[in-house]
Amino acid sequence: MIIHVAPLTYTCRSNEDPITSRQLRIMPRKMMRTALLSIFCLSATSHCSAFMIQSPSIASRQLYPSPTRLNEFDDAMKARLDGIRTSYQTLTARLADPDVLSDPNLLKQIMSDRAQAQDIVSTFDDYCKLQEELAQARELFQEAGDDNELREMARDEVKLMEPQVTEMEERMMRLLLPRDKNDNRNVMLEIRAGTGGSEAAIFTGDLLDVYRKYFATQNWKSSVVDSSPGDSGGYTKVTMEVKGDMVYSKLKWEAGVHRVQRVPATETQGRVHTSTATIAVMPECDEIDINIGPKDIEMSTTRSGGAGGQNVNKVETAADLVHKPTGIRIKCTQERSQLKNKELAMKILLAKLYDIENEKREMEERARRGSQVGTGSRSEKVRTYNWKDSRVSEHRLNQNYPLQQVLNGDLEPLIESLIAKDQEEKLKELTLGSAVVK
Repeated sequence: MIIHVAPLTYTCRSNEDPITSRQLRIMPRKMMRTALLSIFCLSATSHCSAFMIQSPSIASRQLYPSPTRLNEFDDAMKARLDGIRTSYQTLTARLADPDVLSDPNLLKQIMSDRAQAQDIVSTFDDYCKLQEELAQARELFQEAGDDNELREMARDEVKLMEPQVTEMEERMMRLLLPRDKNDNRNVMLEIRAGTGGSEAAIFTGDLLDVYRKYFATQNWKSSVVDSSPGDSGGYTKVTMEVKGDMVYSKLKWEAGVHRVQRVPATETQGRVHTSTATIAVMPECDEIDINIGPKDIEMSTTRSGGAGGQNVNKVETAADLVHKPTGIRIKCTQERSQLKNKELAMKILLAKLYDIENEKREMEERARRGSQVGTGSRSEKVRTYNWKDSRVSEHRLNQNYPLQQVLNGDLEPLIESLIAKDQEEKLKELTLGSAVVK
């Protein structure tokens, strides 16, 4: 199908080069509405067409959509958004239901579902009001007749509101993009020293400090649940539990290999060394998400040792857990009671197993989408910290950031840019999917 929108013709074909981000930004507003509609129809669509721009002169066949057809698209889109608004109002009403208030898990789920729809509903309400005002301004312009002053005033109002309408449509498109089901989960953040010996362990400690500062800016709570100190400082491995609002949605972009280039404190010749640390971000889950058989686990106890008094030195409080099918071994010594260490070891195991399954699904999804925002693999080099040039290179964005900014825990600009790029690719995919194959 080829849809002519003067002065360009948008051609819907399969196996063509996708549109560029600039072409997406200049897309006529009505085409954007069609793309927005495709978000709701995505589940019923099994194909993904390509979308390209060509001149009318080379179009093999053209379809001039009537205003009626475009209005049908608009009406369908608004009907879907009205449905979301109705669901939001229903969820709001249920918050006062005694049965809901008496069930903490149900209350938490309803509040979560309501929060996800809140931005969409608020934006749609503002959009509807703005559309009314825009229609009134256009009507005023038509009825002004020979009153040039009134016509000019109405023209200015239209010019002011049209970009606002476009901006709201773009915002609704982004808000309606499919969300990662794990985005609102807490996480286990694991940092492991890679190549580089003692310097890698020191760098692991530096990254831990960076993330603690970042957690503070987000009002997240964190605690170290497992750690192995390095011989010259830092850590060979450290695992943290991070709790808060939408933790995984942001920290998932930190997964991968982080590389540092600097002169180590132990270097006497002033040579720059390259060391690495690997970060894994594992969304927390429960036994409902992962099924572990009793025979799959081997649990033993040992003495923790170290600080903590006679209890940890004479009583077997440490838990040593092995998952036989995967060979994952977890030893917890953080708590002073054996029971708590067993629970913590099990919690970490569940997160690791869920992360393995989650990574498989994400790799399949990214392969299907052809995503360019990294593979999400732990072996992928995502960021380089260069002390000599005082910069941090984010390889997935091909951009540099001030080193001191990152060391101070100001990771939000990097994470927001990664999220924006991922959203842009999803928007592009949805736009391609909205095209009808010729």
